[in-house]
Amino acid sequence: MKKEKGSDRISTFIGADASIDGNIEFKGTIRVDGTVKGKISSKSGTVVVGEKAVVNAEIYVNVAVIMGELNGTVEARERIEVYPPGRVGGDIQAPVISIEPGGVFNGNCVMKNPSEKDGKPAIFVKNQPPNIKISGK
Repeated sequence: MKKEKGSDRISTFIGADASIDGNIEFKGTIRVDGTVKGKISSKSGTVVVGEKAVVNAEIYVNVAVIMGELNGTVEARERIEVYPPGRVGGDIQAPVISIEPGGVFNGNCVMKNPSEKDGKPAIFVKNQPPNIKISGK
């Protein structure tokens, strides 16, 4: 996947010896290598859950990259990526979800934008015959 320029620059770091119980709001990119319990949110940011991290939280971000342990819900406006040895237990929602071999996911998965509240899944039409008309187009 192509990375945007500057998107991998970490602006906030929570070290392996740190433990936070509460709400974290941030801009840019935050990397968590410690323990977090609560809520992590950003309107346009990226959260990276490091390999040694243990996160028990609700996460609302633009991009979530999980390489450690995450228990809770994740809503991402752009994408969720799980890399080994990442483990996710809980519900996830994003338009793009990638779970690499070796990554573990147990929960419910919804692939739609968080702003789509009607609950209708996206309909993909491939090689539609020319004589069939789709309403709304």
